[in-house]
Amino acid sequence: MSADMQAQLAARDAEIGLLREELEETNKGVVALYAELDDKATQLREATELKSRFLSYMSHEFRTPLTSMTSITGLLLSRMDGPLTSEQEKQLNFIRSSARELTDMVGDLLDLAKVEAGRITISAEWFEMVDLFSALRGMFKPIVASSSVSLVFDEPQGDIKLYTDDKKLSQILRNFISNALKFTTAGEVRITAVVLPDERVEFAVEDTGIGISAEHLPNLFADFVQVDIKLQKRLRGSGLGLSLARKFAHLLGGEVDVRSELGKGSRFSVTLPMRLPAANEASS
Repeated sequence: MSADMQAQLAARDAEIGLLREELEETNKGVVALYAELDDKATQLREATELKSRFLSYMSHEFRTPLTSMTSITGLLLSRMDGPLTSEQEKQLNFIRSSARELTDMVGDLLDLAKVEAGRITISAEWFEMVDLFSALRGMFKPIVASSSVSLVFDEPQGDIKLYTDDKKLSQILRNFISNALKFTTAGEVRITAVVLPDERVEFAVEDTGIGISAEHLPNLFADFVQVDIKLQKRLRGSGLGLSLARKFAHLLGGEVDVRSELGKGSRFSVTLPMRLPAANEASS
């Protein structure tokens, strides 16, 4: 072997040695990075679990006194302990209304904790769509009885059955309807259901209320988001209702959507498969 060839081989061996050393250093860096990522992931899981446990604990702790407040004010308003002045009745109604609002917020927090901890239960069964509409109509009838807003249910024709969690679906629609009634001072709130060609059904709640500007729409379904408007400041809420609606829709294999124009009203919708996918039911 010539001297030149030996020199070339020696130079190549040296280059390979340097590359091997660099590769070993890179591998050490990658291993260290993976270890750091695992540590961060563990910390994140622990923080999420701690937050979920805190929300669950506080929700349960708040619910008992709030229930007592609602019951006691109800007894006082029934005048079992004697007559009330008009001012006393006004103040008791205010206390009861506030207690109910706080109870709803606590319920939202508890649901959020369950969803984030993966402990939410999906119970699917067959039910008639007409029964769902009937239950919603009865639930909101007392609210709109003395209101200038018309609540209209456009039920689809025919005997239509769904196989999903009717309680979660009802909670989604109740949230949409409650928000629509809250931000509609005159006109109507219309609930519709349309069976789509791909074995899905779209439920929509459309109102003639104040509407939402385009800048607020992208983050509307995020946790604790509330639209910064004058009316919102007077109407308290947890900012979790729409977020939970989206989470429940995903658990049921569906999606939520919103279309709105400021001053002209809003349209919130949820589209679900008519039969809950087995994977969604099993994962719960």
